[in-house]
Amino acid sequence: MKSITIKGSQRESVGKVATRALRNAGKVPCVLYGGDKPLHFSADELAFSKLVYTPDVHTVVIDLENGEKFNAIMQDIQFHPVTDEILHIDFYQLHDDKEVTLEIPVKIEGDAPGVIKGGVLRLTKRKLKVRALPAKLPDYIVADISGLEIGNKLYVTALGNDDYKILNPDNTVVCQVRVSRAAMKAAQDAAKVEKGETPAEDK
Repeated sequence: MKSITIKGSQRESVGKVATRALRNAGKVPCVLYGGDKPLHFSADELAFSKLVYTPDVHTVVIDLENGEKFNAIMQDIQFHPVTDEILHIDFYQLHDDKEVTLEIPVKIEGDAPGVIKGGVLRLTKRKLKVRALPAKLPDYIVADISGLEIGNKLYVTALGNDDYKILNPDNTVVCQVRVSRAAMKAAQDAAKVEKGETPAEDK
């Protein structure tokens, strides 16, 4: 999985006054969990743009001014309800020998025969919850739709991989090919013609 480096400074004061001062200076207060004790630090808000405002998922290298570096993943983020300003971010430290749970985006590959025949592909799960060792976390999960006909569904059980475990229930539908509205209306009109009825014109 791709990684982003965030340069930060360890925080000595963690009260409301110190936190407000950080935000006024364009910095985001953060906490790193998963170590011996929580580590409080801050970083420029602009440093998080490639981590937060993207559909992709990344691991993070937290690079502190004192020379310490930590591998982590973003665990939680809080935004201001009006301005969308980043208020706070929680990170979780990664350890090479400990599995971690993360939501990974789904990437569609292939051409579904059902879509070629007029069906519509519907992606019902854009991300799946995965558990794996940090080194085996994928950038994305491939959903091969090349075998989907109209009416077919692709279940999460078809996306298994030895490197990681998908935690979503086995009956989770990742995507499906449905009959388009135009095709459905055409079939209904054809059925009416066969019965001797006149199809209603669209209004």
